[in-house]
Amino acid sequence: MDPRTRRVLLAVGALTYRLPEAQLDRFLLRLGFGLPEAVDEVEMVRRRLERRQESTALEPVLDAGQLLRLQATVETVHVSDQVQRYAVELVRATRSHEAVLVGASPRGSLALVTCGRALALLQGRDHVVPEDLKALAPAALAHRITLRPELWLGEVRAEQVVDQVLHSVAVPDARR
Repeated sequence: MDPRTRRVLLAVGALTYRLPEAQLDRFLLRLGFGLPEAVDEVEMVRRRLERRQESTALEPVLDAGQLLRLQATVETVHVSDQVQRYAVELVRATRSHEAVLVGASPRGSLALVTCGRALALLQGRDHVVPEDLKALAPAALAHRITLRPELWLGEVRAEQVVDQVLHSVAVPDARR
């Protein structure tokens, strides 16, 4: 890229830089919400115009004490040996996938188990099932994977690799 083009892209904010792997690995989850439907976007604009100010007041859904109690409750959710091994096997499978240069670290296993406990609690269960980990794997693992550089041009995405890993690792029969 010539310097002039680079300056123009920087000026309009079109050029971004990926965080190093060690920094990405510290994020528990990466979630994407996509863009709203046109009707929702129009509603968003309408509400902003009605408000006549940029900021909006938010009502808290939990206070600090409630949040701490909820975090403590998540720690009581049971994770069977089979589900623990399944989390580790999923993460280890990212390290040997042919499209991956650097796979997820052990923090990926910890993230899967932690988020699996929270999801189980939200669904009214006192234990984690493999389906919890499967549902969370893309958000917990894709940002922890570095694809081989030659695949970036082919539009291979880390989420696709996680999906392939989910299909390649046997799901345990973990009834509790």
